[in-house]
Amino acid sequence: MQEQARQVVELFFDYLRGEKWAASHTLSSYRYDLNQLQNFCDAVKIEYWADLKSAEVRQYVSVRHKSGLGAKSIQRELAAIRSFYRFLLKKQLVENNPAQGVRAPKAAKKLPKTLDVDQVAGMLDAEGDSVLDLRDKAMFELFYSSGLRLSELVMLDVADVNFSEGNLRVRFAKGGKQRQVPVGSKAIMVLKQWLICRPDSESQALFVSKRGARIGQRNVQLRLEKWCIKHGLSEHIHPHMLRHSFASHMLESSQDIRAVQELLGHADVSTTQIYTHLDFQHLANVYDQAHPRAKKSSEDWKP
Repeated sequence: MQEQARQVVELFFDYLRGEKWAASHTLSSYRYDLNQLQNFCDAVKIEYWADLKSAEVRQYVSVRHKSGLGAKSIQRELAAIRSFYRFLLKKQLVENNPAQGVRAPKAAKKLPKTLDVDQVAGMLDAEGDSVLDLRDKAMFELFYSSGLRLSELVMLDVADVNFSEGNLRVRFAKGGKQRQVPVGSKAIMVLKQWLICRPDSESQALFVSKRGARIGQRNVQLRLEKWCIKHGLSEHIHPHMLRHSFASHMLESSQDIRAVQELLGHADVSTTQIYTHLDFQHLANVYDQAHPRAKKSSEDWKP
């Protein structure tokens, strides 16, 4: 690129430092991203920033993606380019922002990590030796029994559990919606045990600390970590993993995605469909291990 174009980049960084008070890591990230764009412009013989069109930006995104750059990193680079061109527009150095309508490739959805049935049983069948251990076991049983979110669990009140009907009311679900979900017999049993020895408290919360205050989300996470360490569970388990495991096991057994959607409180069934991929992954593993003509051998034909 022409020296004038490179000088404009320095003016942009002066603007970020002087008027936007940009942090040092933001400046270094933008510097790297714009250097990559300059290298591309040099390669395709673009000399001035005003000459860069949307088609070239799309080509740039394609080149970066093919080089192995992830979708999130490309999104960050596009954000830096858009910010740079907003500055150029403000200075009347260009007539449009060529990156404005350009999108990064969609990031691949990562499958949620789940536990198998035996791992869940090993975790929930472990016994505690204190009142707080009993409370913790009740929380973990409820996570897996009803597929709750962490935020939903900590907001439960004692009155939300209907022991005679075997269900509970989730009043603070995502999006402000309410739903009713069933509670398994083992969770019901340990909940009753917990309520017998629950500390006296003015709080209506189902799960309280030893001081009688509603338990917080971070406390639940820490107690789950402590439970796993105490009982020798090598797997790093977090609360949402129990929700994922609930969904995967329910879908695998029932094949009723709409029912699982309702139980999880998903507004859109597409959110629930990720668990169908988990189910297929399990079936594919079983197939590979069990089918006599699926296993590969050293004598398989090689091209």
